[in-house]
Amino acid sequence: MLAKDLFRNKDDVKTLRKAIESLDVKDINIMEVCGTHTMAIAEAGIKQMLPKGINLISGPGCPVCVTPSERIDDICNLAMNKDIIITTYGDMIRVPGTRKDISLEKSRMMGADIKAVYSSMDALDIAIDNPDREVVFLGIGFETTAPAAASALMEAYKRKVDNFSIFSLHKVIEPAIRSLLESKEVKIDGFLLPGHVAVILGQKGFMFLQYEYAIPGVISGFEPVDILNSLFLIAKEIAEGRGEVKNEYTRLVSFEGNSAARDAVYEVFKPRDDIWRGLGMIKNSGLKIREKYSRFDAEVKFKIKLTDEIKNTPCKCGDVVKGLIDPSNCPLFGKECVPDSPVGPCMVSSEGSCAAAYKYRNMI
Repeated sequence: MLAKDLFRNKDDVKTLRKAIESLDVKDINIMEVCGTHTMAIAEAGIKQMLPKGINLISGPGCPVCVTPSERIDDICNLAMNKDIIITTYGDMIRVPGTRKDISLEKSRMMGADIKAVYSSMDALDIAIDNPDREVVFLGIGFETTAPAAASALMEAYKRKVDNFSIFSLHKVIEPAIRSLLESKEVKIDGFLLPGHVAVILGQKGFMFLQYEYAIPGVISGFEPVDILNSLFLIAKEIAEGRGEVKNEYTRLVSFEGNSAARDAVYEVFKPRDDIWRGLGMIKNSGLKIREKYSRFDAEVKFKIKLTDEIKNTPCKCGDVVKGLIDPSNCPLFGKECVPDSPVGPCMVSSEGSCAAAYKYRNMI
């Protein structure tokens, strides 16, 4: 199947392609910071459609991928406690730790009780149904999933479900974007901004790009036409020497975003410095459970001491999420590291850059 057969409106796509080609831009890098965009771009073959001189690079848009391998080790150690049920989104189960033989999947084979859930509320229900067991939910995600985790924790507090806790691995996207821009390791001329996160943060949450960095960014939907339209808007900003933040995803994203969701996150979590795979320690980029809810904090309840030491692994996922290399440039890609036997999280996650590149490697 040709990539163009995936589009709903071929005339719009042709018009956008011609519009992009007409712009006087050369050698520009546009980074997407959303794993769903990464998959959509690969599935539709959008990179192959763009004129030479416009380069799409993937950034830290997959929360599973930026979780450091040391945290996977911590989770797997916790999972071996026979009194604990680990609940998690399915993507986390096969992610390797600092060694390929460390993962929740391997822990399950050794007797750990690990359950895949669709939501934090599902995990809370498991805790209610198993009052004699401790149930730990792995809080993975950006601003999109943090409100739901906060709601589940507030419900546990209200109902006094004291055998429920959250291991918060949540991260926020703004500090990571700032880190990428300030490190200057990779040239970034514009951002394809994450639609799901923007539903919560609103366009307002990304205006720092315009006011502080003069870097153009467009909040985009996920249909191929959305993405191409957003890329045109970004390239047009660059061609005209402007650096404004625009919202293409107006059907779901407002300027203000979802204040109720942000209030729930603020009620339960507070900012903390956190480690990102590939990016290292980033100030105020993680979410820690506040003292009021500390009895539902797995770190506190089980005395988990998080290490700041970052171990070197053969996986080049860190370079991939920084936009330094394409997945195919990793020497393990498609060889030792494949979906059935992954070395790193970028090949495991359904939003991972390596998984997208491998799945659609033969896309025309």
